[in-house]
Amino acid sequence: MINMELTNVSKIYKVDEVTVTALDNVSLKIENGDFISIVGPSGSGKSTLMHILGLLDKPTSGVVKLDGEEVSFKNDVKLASLRNKKIGFVFQSFNLLPRTTALANVELPLIYGGVSAKERHERSKEVLESVGLGQRTHHFPNQMSGGEKQKVAIARALINNPSIVLADEPTGNLDSKSGEEIMSIFKDLHKKGNTIVLVTHDLDIAGMTKKIIRVKDGKIVRE
Repeated sequence: MINMELTNVSKIYKVDEVTVTALDNVSLKIENGDFISIVGPSGSGKSTLMHILGLLDKPTSGVVKLDGEEVSFKNDVKLASLRNKKIGFVFQSFNLLPRTTALANVELPLIYGGVSAKERHERSKEVLESVGLGQRTHHFPNQMSGGEKQKVAIARALINNPSIVLADEPTGNLDSKSGEEIMSIFKDLHKKGNTIVLVTHDLDIAGMTKKIIRVKDGKIVRE
């Protein structure tokens, strides 16, 4: 079953009267349960591709489908709702609220979804335990290592049982040991059937995924 599909997607920006083609007629199918890395040099278009997949940006042309539904040009409110329900994000810089505990950071998507406080607490504790942070639920980000912060970010990405988890350079700010721990979590998630797409410049990290997509000059050059 196809989880996400891009057909003839282009993204063109105008910068100071100069036209920049960030994505050039890209077509891509992501199947349920895929574990994919997107690699390419700086400026290749891989981050733009990630933003399109994450419904953070709209294509200039082409079709984007999520779980069979065309989402290419939905309004911003609808896209925000789809992102919250169906897409889990993990960022290089963690994007945690600094004055908020691990538990409260993980609960955020559930608050936006209108889930009751009792259920939020229970689900958040459960998912934090699943990434090995059951003892750190009430710690703040400044009391955690980089690897622990990224585990909180992964837990937050998983809290709504998303259709797809997108990770942008998830090991980029971590030492090699912490990076291996994070990739081990992603591997376990993949074994459980989660669909995972990560952007990385690290070919060793890319080699741990099941499929590598190479992007250059806004095009997919090899899959």
